[in-house]
Amino acid sequence: MSSKAPGQERCRCNLILTTYSHEEGHILAMETGLIFHPYMRPGRTARQTFDWGVQSSIAADKAGFSSMMISEHASQIWENIPNPELMIAAAALQTKNIKFAPMAHLLPHQHPAKLAIMIGWLSQILEGRYFLGIGAGAYPQASYIHGIKNGQDTQFLNQMVRESLDIMEKIWKREPFFYEGKFWNAGYPEEVASDHEDDEQHKLANFAPWNGVAPEIAVTGFSMNSPSMRLAGERNFKPVSIFSGLDALKSHWDIYAEAQIKAGFTPDRSRHAVSQTVFVAETDKEAKRLVMEGPIGYCFERYLIPIWRRFGMMDGFAKDAGIDPADADLEFLVDKVFVVGSPDTVTDKINTLFEACGGWGTLQVESHDYYDDPAPWFQSLELIAKEVAPRIKLPS
Repeated sequence: MSSKAPGQERCRCNLILTTYSHEEGHILAMETGLIFHPYMRPGRTARQTFDWGVQSSIAADKAGFSSMMISEHASQIWENIPNPELMIAAAALQTKNIKFAPMAHLLPHQHPAKLAIMIGWLSQILEGRYFLGIGAGAYPQASYIHGIKNGQDTQFLNQMVRESLDIMEKIWKREPFFYEGKFWNAGYPEEVASDHEDDEQHKLANFAPWNGVAPEIAVTGFSMNSPSMRLAGERNFKPVSIFSGLDALKSHWDIYAEAQIKAGFTPDRSRHAVSQTVFVAETDKEAKRLVMEGPIGYCFERYLIPIWRRFGMMDGFAKDAGIDPADADLEFLVDKVFVVGSPDTVTDKINTLFEACGGWGTLQVESHDYYDDPAPWFQSLELIAKEVAPRIKLPS
């Protein structure tokens, strides 16, 4: 949030228009973020993927993006980042304002004590430019690698998520305990008393999160009746919707808001982030060509469209447009689902979505593999932050 006076047009850290509500007494601002899966075409080396992630973080920071989420995957060749924390640590040294989050650490795949310590240390390194994304894991193959045979059982995985969270929160408090759970054992020891005032050898290292405060936690939701959105509401986490049609998007907010109210919290749309494919060029024609013929089109034709059909994601998009899901192809997605075009066109499309669903706080732009020619992608990020975001009508 900007520290500038009300009425100034642009927040330095976000490069977005701000408006002031006298009734609520605070500044409202839509933020722009990047979500890096990373959708790297097969054949990319680990070094290329890593380098592209760091390049993208620098470009997003310079453009004025407020956040960058980096996914964690152990099995998918198109999404080849098993350790987002490594990329975050490297990018932290070359950026100034942007916040980072793993999106998400898959809690069933890691021991919660080890993860809690690593999260605390990384948040200290970033000195507050960190928040935590958590998930249960979408790919059974990745769960299998980590010794979980029933990785398709979301209820089972969500039980693991809840137990892992409980353990991590206990460790961050740095108070003695020992926990024997269904899935993990963990504890925090008592600190040995010093023999004299200058004796420090027995003190425990402080790997609690930055300033001793647990980081904000975010979760992603995909399906119409997302259990992740319910968990986010119950625990006062940040909700992140993977856009899968208007009905699903509205359902995500309704589920989250209902769970928030039931748990005694006040729902706040400014915390809601929506992940979407967005690409901006100087003209509609050029933007569509660059998407259809470029890395985004390549990825969707060979990877994402088949996945979306398998998970029924095309059904929501087809329903919104009134067509048969079988007729939903790449060009349909570019014209009717993605947010592609000139700055004016993209602004209109986002405002139309806001009017239909009530709006959100952060537009989380899906990243793609422009490693060979980054110029069009980096120009798009600049236009999103500087030409589009300032003209979005924000939720009140």
